[in-house]
Amino acid sequence: MKQPGYMDIVIAAARRAADAGEVPVAAAVVDADGNIVAVAENRMQRDANATHHAEILALNAAMAAVGKSRLDGFDLWVSLEPCTMCAGAIAHARIRRLYFAATDIKGGAVESGVRFFNAATCHHKPDIYGGIQAAAAEQLLTAFFAGRRAP
Repeated sequence: MKQPGYMDIVIAAARRAADAGEVPVAAAVVDADGNIVAVAENRMQRDANATHHAEILALNAAMAAVGKSRLDGFDLWVSLEPCTMCAGAIAHARIRRLYFAATDIKGGAVESGVRFFNAATCHHKPDIYGGIQAAAAEQLLTAFFAGRRAP
């Protein structure tokens, strides 16, 4: 039986976020040996905190787990292109590689919008790989928002 990949795990966590009424976004931090150090999902509604994006929570949990303020050599897997706030956190944490599924035309800041990592003032740019299992993440987001718009 095929073992789930990192993005499979992230999308499963995003489904749990949707089941809890959150925008279905999740993230995982993976160390240089391929071990998942932290997985988190959006918790903005449940925690009543606009900064509780999956990426921020996963980065915080990973730093706590390894006891370091930076995550040099670690990778971040996310179900949706990170926003500007999360891109800033990724840069500050010194993430080595960023993998994401769906592009976020409205709120993304990596390949969309402000393209944070291309700014001259950005002090750290991870290697970026977008579009991994994008269809699965997009379907999850589309279904979630369609359910919210339904009468």
